[in-house]
Amino acid sequence: MSDTHSDNKARLAPVRAAMYDFDVESLRAALHAICASDAVFRLAFPFETTPGVDAFIDKAYLPLLRAVPDLERRDTIVMAGPTPEGADWVGCGGYYTGTFSAPWMDIPATGHMMHMRFHEFYRIENGHVVELQALWDIPELMMQAGAWPLSPALGREWHVPGPATCDGIVPGPYDEAAGAATCQHIIDMLEHLMRHPGQGGPEVMEMDRFWHPKMSWYGPAGIGTGRGQRGFRHWHQIPFLNAMPDRGRHVDEIECHFFGDRNYAAVTGWPNMYQSITNAGWLGIAPTGKKIAMRSLDFWRVEKGLIRENWVLVDLLHMYDQIGVDVLARMREFNKARAGFDPQTGVAL
Repeated sequence: MSDTHSDNKARLAPVRAAMYDFDVESLRAALHAICASDAVFRLAFPFETTPGVDAFIDKAYLPLLRAVPDLERRDTIVMAGPTPEGADWVGCGGYYTGTFSAPWMDIPATGHMMHMRFHEFYRIENGHVVELQALWDIPELMMQAGAWPLSPALGREWHVPGPATCDGIVPGPYDEAAGAATCQHIIDMLEHLMRHPGQGGPEVMEMDRFWHPKMSWYGPAGIGTGRGQRGFRHWHQIPFLNAMPDRGRHVDEIECHFFGDRNYAAVTGWPNMYQSITNAGWLGIAPTGKKIAMRSLDFWRVEKGLIRENWVLVDLLHMYDQIGVDVLARMREFNKARAGFDPQTGVAL
């Protein structure tokens, strides 16, 4: 029997198929077929918000395809569901891959196979996509090119895997009770996380209640992966909270859209965090005292009632831009010494 959320995943299947072998005109046709005429596409810095299918493809995909002519999209998670507010979303996670043959955004080409993670969330109304919120892990590609210009990550940098259970392409029919239960588990977990440090030490988070002892927290390039509660806390949470202790105090200024599908849950929002960098300790950034917006788009997989895997992408380039650090310009400064770049501008020839 057909249902809304299985239908929504099916609507996106031609778009995903067009990007597997990456035919631009097939992609253009597939997006036009499912997108409202006034759809908006919100992508990571420096792309930002673009209205309309054709402008989005021309801005985001055509330059990437010129750099990676054999570009291929691989989805490891495809899930869907309603938010508590009643909106319908489809979430896709995976990576783009292919041969990095020419520079892209002045990231030097390697001539080797590349991978760049994506989290892409589609809001659907009356059978049409009206909004995309998406992050591409652009810093991941800088690292593969040996051109990462900022502090090294505390966590493990690697090719982040898909779900250990290989069941991330969630099948229909949509299970309303299971999706709601998974989503509520994540909401309850986040409410407990927010209690620390304002309401007490790490014990107030009750992490054993929510997280599997062998949890994997897959952060973005620049932060890296943490294994287990200790890895998550030491390689991400402790530095993050030390630098921004007002985390969670500006919830009236953000939007978070949670939805679940069987044992998977997701959150999207543009932005979905505000906080101030008032202390040192995170990513080697000096305290600026500046309040910043952050975009963090996440997936979780729950196993036997506990979170076993959490995929997290944060728009770090957008965060740096808000504190006056132009990461792409700094990368070009490094590139001046590399063959194939104009020594005056650092731009690829």
